[in-house]
Amino acid sequence: MRPQILSTLPVYDRRLFTADLLAGISVAMVALPLSLAIAIASGADPGTGLITAIVGGLLISLLGGSKVQIGGPTGAFIVVVYGVIAKYGYDGLVLATLMAGIILLLAGWLRAGVLIEYVPEPVVSGFTMGIAVIIATSQIKDLFGMSMAHVPADFLEKLPALWEARASLGPVSLLIGLATMVLIVLFRRLAPKLPGLIVAVGLTSGAVALFDLPVDTIQSRFGDLPSSLPMPALPALSYERVVELLPSALVIAFLAGVESLLSAMVADRMIGDRHRPNAEVIAQGAANIGSALFGGLPATGAIARTATNVRAGGRTPVAGIVHALTVLLVMLLAAPLAGYLAMPALAGLLILTAWNMSEPHKWKGYMAARRSDRLLIVMTLLLTVVADLTVAISVGVAVGLALRLRRRHVPPSDWQTPER
Repeated sequence: MRPQILSTLPVYDRRLFTADLLAGISVAMVALPLSLAIAIASGADPGTGLITAIVGGLLISLLGGSKVQIGGPTGAFIVVVYGVIAKYGYDGLVLATLMAGIILLLAGWLRAGVLIEYVPEPVVSGFTMGIAVIIATSQIKDLFGMSMAHVPADFLEKLPALWEARASLGPVSLLIGLATMVLIVLFRRLAPKLPGLIVAVGLTSGAVALFDLPVDTIQSRFGDLPSSLPMPALPALSYERVVELLPSALVIAFLAGVESLLSAMVADRMIGDRHRPNAEVIAQGAANIGSALFGGLPATGAIARTATNVRAGGRTPVAGIVHALTVLLVMLLAAPLAGYLAMPALAGLLILTAWNMSEPHKWKGYMAARRSDRLLIVMTLLLTVVADLTVAISVGVAVGLALRLRRRHVPPSDWQTPER
């Protein structure tokens, strides 16, 4: 459970610091627009995304079990965060996040990090694809510049509402959104080491400001972004509130644990190392407690930002610390500029993020998998989209583990044997 930073600092030198410094700044430029976009899509103020990237990202790098993990808000939380805010208000989300952090601390102390191996991969793939579908559809309104007083949270209600609002489509907003998506793809292919996300969003948002285009921006919709971190504070606590929010806290804890450990495993393959799962779970717990105290969103390891960090040359947790401090510096010195970012540009960014979350390069492998795995993916995906994440995860894990036991031909009479 020892943090990786304690293992890397004794052999730290100027060469590693230079590499980590450049990588941390690069990944911060990716994290900035993503953190704002994820907060907005979650139904929260955009500034909460920056708070989460700063506080959560800093604690994950300081305490985590991966050398290169980058933490902050991620797309996987959008669905559950939006639902909690809609039902219990933002105060309810802060309390649920705080409770999730405590649950993760206990899980790490009990050395539950290794349990990730028992979550069936088709379940993870299915609910990730389901979340991607929900994220993409949630951005249609801003991408097309539609005028809608209220966008239903339920997927089956959202589609008819979007269709009814089709007459309000804004061609200029659509053009800005599509241009942003094209630029992001071009930067990824032609200059993958550059922070193409912030450049693409900045270019199209700059065009909106320069030509005074009729397009919503963060500032026009939400007002000024915060230019400093708020003072930490505890949310209102009561026994009834804790019991009411416990299911949401469990889902947040599960998502934070699973996504961070999956991200750490991806990073291990990229750098030829091995992370410490229980230290990583403890770091997620501390990060979510810290984020909640500062009024932020749930935090976890971000696969895309972690991969960006590795590709940019980051090799120790110092890169993640630099990333968090760079975002803080931008908040302190350049918050008004970030307010000019265009909503369709951020919508295009999130739609591409959703596409990448669905991992299209794996679809061919899914089709070639055994039929039970394909059915498990489809079932979890559909439950995520039309029901909710809690149901999808619960049913998916239960069915997945039952199928695994069945394949191993474990007789039911043996399941109660202690030695097994």
